[in-house]
Amino acid sequence: MTRDTVVSLLDEIAGIGRDQRRGGYSRPVYSTAELELREWFVGQAERRGLDVDIDGNGVIRAWWHVPSRSTTDVVVTGSHLDSVPGGGAYDGPLGVASALIAIDVLRTRGVEPTKPIVVAVFPEEEGSRFGVACLGSRLLTGAISPERALALRDVEGDTFAEVLARNGVDPRGVGPDPGGLGAIDAFVELHVEQGRALVDLDRPVAIGSSILGHGRWRVSIRGEGNHAGTTLMQDRRDPLVAAARMITEIRTIGRATPDARATVGRVLPLPGGTNVIASSVDFWIDVRHPDDVVTAAIVAGITERLSLVAAEEGCEAAITEESFSATTDFDPFLRGRLERMLPEAPVLGTGAGHDAGVLASHVPTAMLFVRNPTGVSHSPEEHAEDADAEAGAVALADVLEGLAVGVGTT
Repeated sequence: MTRDTVVSLLDEIAGIGRDQRRGGYSRPVYSTAELELREWFVGQAERRGLDVDIDGNGVIRAWWHVPSRSTTDVVVTGSHLDSVPGGGAYDGPLGVASALIAIDVLRTRGVEPTKPIVVAVFPEEEGSRFGVACLGSRLLTGAISPERALALRDVEGDTFAEVLARNGVDPRGVGPDPGGLGAIDAFVELHVEQGRALVDLDRPVAIGSSILGHGRWRVSIRGEGNHAGTTLMQDRRDPLVAAARMITEIRTIGRATPDARATVGRVLPLPGGTNVIASSVDFWIDVRHPDDVVTAAIVAGITERLSLVAAEEGCEAAITEESFSATTDFDPFLRGRLERMLPEAPVLGTGAGHDAGVLASHVPTAMLFVRNPTGVSHSPEEHAEDADAEAGAVALADVLEGLAVGVGTT
């Protein structure tokens, strides 16, 4: 039988969840596409003789058990299979496929781990369906309450609780798992680079140092819906005009703060007719900065300006935090071990959020990045060369061997 590679595994799922309108892939959590990917992962894990289970938060775990060893001091790797709307082929699936291939590499080497190795697939990492990024890991760690999570609704009005129940996950089991977290010795997530630093450094793989602090806020502006032809311009209370003004204000505020990012990527006017003045508009803001105090100040400035703009347009507005992750520095001891295992790999920070960032305050956590020659992510142009993808899996295998066997760590 031909040996699997990272590229061959990604090729197997290349037709799942293609978005004909946006390009790329749209694979929201528990959609038909994401469910097909979850089934694919379970099949791949079982082919490798791994024991598969699903925890109370919907995290799929594939275990390489160690005989006569309890499930403590577990070394965990993995990523996610859901995507942003119109996303690329590598964000998430590269980490999952690389984890499976890393196990193949270890077995080819004849490695017998002394600690269990687990490949994990986290649900709703992107937050594209229920609005909260890294929802699975947030629930696992207690970063979001079960009550709030279960009440989240998608655009169809379905709650997270309802969607879980339809897909075989009991909502009553959702929530923190301190015992499971306490059993983890280390978590290492491999991810495609979201930027192009490795191109300039001429290296295929990097070690992660930190994650930029970031959050999402929902802005709701309420005005008066009316007829586009019969309502005089001076009589309008148009929330879409207020939203448009605020979007440009947010860009100005973001530009005025060094190292800040402030983005509006989604706008939802209601009712959404061409010849209708909107009655309400919701839009979402993504704000990032290395200093969490500065992030809070940026949001405060946006909130103050929002109130003024909405009032000038005869509207009412509110802003609500949906998620926030503080700036994260990965475990320095674990990172030092990775640097000794991978001496040629540079150390880089990232501006993108990951489940690793949520887990980092609870377990020793590290990341690996695989070179992205385009530097583009969350887009169909996201890419990794075949050779770099395979090099990433080998690097991950080296790390797992070091952590689960104890070689290359001194």
